[in-house]
Amino acid sequence: MSLSRWGRRALFSTVGGAAALGLGVSAASAHHCYIPMYTLNAPASPNWLTFTAAGAAEEFGIFTPECDAQVDAGYAALRAAGLPVAIKIFEHGVIGGQSKNPNRSNGVGLEDFEQGSTLADEMLGTWVGAAAATSCG
Repeated sequence: MSLSRWGRRALFSTVGGAAALGLGVSAASAHHCYIPMYTLNAPASPNWLTFTAAGAAEEFGIFTPECDAQVDAGYAALRAAGLPVAIKIFEHGVIGGQSKNPNRSNGVGLEDFEQGSTLADEMLGTWVGAAAATSCG
């Protein structure tokens, strides 16, 4: 199953908003920024909510892999395209709200759904496309 670009953006925005509401942060200051991760081996932190491409696709009912070959194909496609394999959202508040970082929403640094970043969309779409196209022979 494939979501449109806007469907994926709404999905990830909803994820951030739900995380914010679940933690008592007002909807007006929902977690609209995220940091792309290019490795699945990054250190874990209780302050960050991490969504791997495979985990997000499965958790939100977009695609559930049937075998390891599908998972591997999805991540291979992300690496080949130079895309992140996961994103992380700060759980205790909004990051980057007033940031003047020149790398904001350009695929290099802090990404922002509201600033038009499509990096999370591309990550999810690429992973799902490659995983779904791979048979479990």
